[in-house]
Amino acid sequence: MVNTERSESETSNFFDVVDNGRPLRLHYNAIGDGDETVVMLHGSGPGASGWANFSRNVDPFVSAGFRVVLLDFPGWNKSDTVICDESRPHLNARMVLALLDHLNVEQAHLIGNSMGAHSAVVFALTHPTRVGKLILMGGGTGGAASFTPMPTEGIKLIGALYRDPTIENLKRMMNVFVYDPSALTEELLNIRLNNLRARPDHLENFVESARVHPQQYPDMGHRLSELHAPTLIIWGRDDRFVPVETGIRLLAGLPNAELHVFSRCGHWAQWEHADAFNRMALDFLYNRRA
Repeated sequence: MVNTERSESETSNFFDVVDNGRPLRLHYNAIGDGDETVVMLHGSGPGASGWANFSRNVDPFVSAGFRVVLLDFPGWNKSDTVICDESRPHLNARMVLALLDHLNVEQAHLIGNSMGAHSAVVFALTHPTRVGKLILMGGGTGGAASFTPMPTEGIKLIGALYRDPTIENLKRMMNVFVYDPSALTEELLNIRLNNLRARPDHLENFVESARVHPQQYPDMGHRLSELHAPTLIIWGRDDRFVPVETGIRLLAGLPNAELHVFSRCGHWAQWEHADAFNRMALDFLYNRRA
């Protein structure tokens, strides 16, 4: 296999977009030059970024012949900050469209984790011809869970970290983020901590966004039947942020979907079970018929 390793810094790019009259500068990483593009969309945790979320997935996808793009949504990492007074996935979906237009990509496969999965669903509903296949992990729709207290343990810890961004609160959140916290590296924790400290405006505006528009992640369950893109749903049985029940709801609502559940896995299937995830996702992209 050809060595495709690239660093975050050497693949870093920016583009500008005007969204409803508001100028925004967004950051993304682009790796590889394959004919098909895979866009990976990160979750909402403090200090998150496309690179931190998908660092274990980029090289296998590039080696398999895909062009890989990691988008940092408004309010995360090096992208401009924003106070979101609307549905966050709808805002993010407009950013995905702007990115594809900027890259002159007519159609892309989307891989979304948590908020990224929710945003991928909204984008696919809004722009169905611009989506090839979808892979959703730990998210995709909102709404209350029937068997899990809401907000979940993990969501409470995210809120605490946004309000008080200390290393102690970061470790408390990350310790329930994955099934086995001993797998968390100092490098990963430092990336998240450095991202937190670099952009306090992101933290403040996330808290303010929840105040001005509490329903940041609306329930899309009533529209799932409209989404016909082939969809692979991957979940951790032990997810303490978004329960596996949400994955089952997606499977029930989406007309062209399949579900895989990992045991001994939390909210970050693409990181916790990276090798198995990469094999499964690449097989789905290559071999799953529309």
